[in-house]
Amino acid sequence: MALVDMGDMLRHAHRNRYAVGAFDLVGLDFLEGLMAAAERCRSPIILSLAESHFGYFDFELVMPAVVAAARRAAVPVAIHLDHGESLESAVRGIRLGCNGVMVDASQAPLAENIHRTREVVDMAHACGIPVEGELGYVPGVEGEDAERHPGEVVYTSVEEARTYVEQTGVDFLAVSVGTVHGRMRGEPRLDFDRLRAIDAALGLPLVIHGGTGLADEQFRRLIAAGVAKINYYTALADAAGARIRANAGDGGGSYTELTRGVREAVAAEAERCMRLWGSAGRADALRAACAAWQPVEHVILYNTTGLDDAGARDMMAEGRRVLGAIPGVRRVATGTAVAEDARYRHCWLVTFTHPAVIDSYREHPAHRDFADHRFRPVAGDRVSIDYRLNEEGEPD
Repeated sequence: MALVDMGDMLRHAHRNRYAVGAFDLVGLDFLEGLMAAAERCRSPIILSLAESHFGYFDFELVMPAVVAAARRAAVPVAIHLDHGESLESAVRGIRLGCNGVMVDASQAPLAENIHRTREVVDMAHACGIPVEGELGYVPGVEGEDAERHPGEVVYTSVEEARTYVEQTGVDFLAVSVGTVHGRMRGEPRLDFDRLRAIDAALGLPLVIHGGTGLADEQFRRLIAAGVAKINYYTALADAAGARIRANAGDGGGSYTELTRGVREAVAAEAERCMRLWGSAGRADALRAACAAWQPVEHVILYNTTGLDDAGARDMMAEGRRVLGAIPGVRRVATGTAVAEDARYRHCWLVTFTHPAVIDSYREHPAHRDFADHRFRPVAGDRVSIDYRLNEEGEPD
């Protein structure tokens, strides 16, 4: 089933009143445990990578593994950039394979939050990518996330939520109704009336950050009131930490001895959540309601006039740099034919994250400048075609 459109995924969850877990991962043990849980439950899943956790792993190195896990999955998967810090963060996340993004400006005044979020929405929608916004503020209380999310809770108001959604165009909204990042102190008191009013006013999937520590009945009430995505990390990290401490108490000393069973601990906690939140057993029905997420290969075959091979290589190197920075471009590769008598001497292979990028790439100022002034004047003999590749397991 592999990667699917995250917008389709969460709209299906919202319509059918269940929630998809967006589980933050911090390494391969987490990734493998999360995927094992999703496949055991036949549940959709969002693999979430929070910029606040990038100190634990190299984002560029881990993303190929995340994409590979999603593509070989037997259940629907989306990949999400969580708590991105800037527009540039969102562009980078999309380039590396995220098909949902969030840039967190929730601590800023409303006007600034709207402005920064709108920038991300304009860019991401041109790439076919849905965007999560956040209004109100969910602080950290205990645990490592307390340091990343300082301050006091700011509740989301219905009127500001309506204004924010209208002016930003976000696809999902993270709201503050009393949860906290990290571990809860005492009994959480959630404002369900506020949440129901926001859901009625907006009619789009709502998101809860800070799911750890809530009671089962609280989760059920959140989902019934419109929550379709629940961000979850601290309890996973606690389960992994408990497993490591138990291994150490049993005399384990090496890295592999200490981390034995971490995948299974993460999987068990994720599976518990999937069953509680109602996503277990939804894989087939959700897949039927979702568009598959398939990249597009933009292929150009061409010959040059007025350039020798060294000049062509220089032009291609400039193109890889310039075109590779355009939002929605996953990769830019160039090549030269092996056979000297080939009909076309050179090629471009440009991977777009989504068919929407065909148009936004064509009209992007960097592409137009490079094409008009560097490429087209020397490559009049050319052919250009966009292909959607048949993924393994998909019909030809």
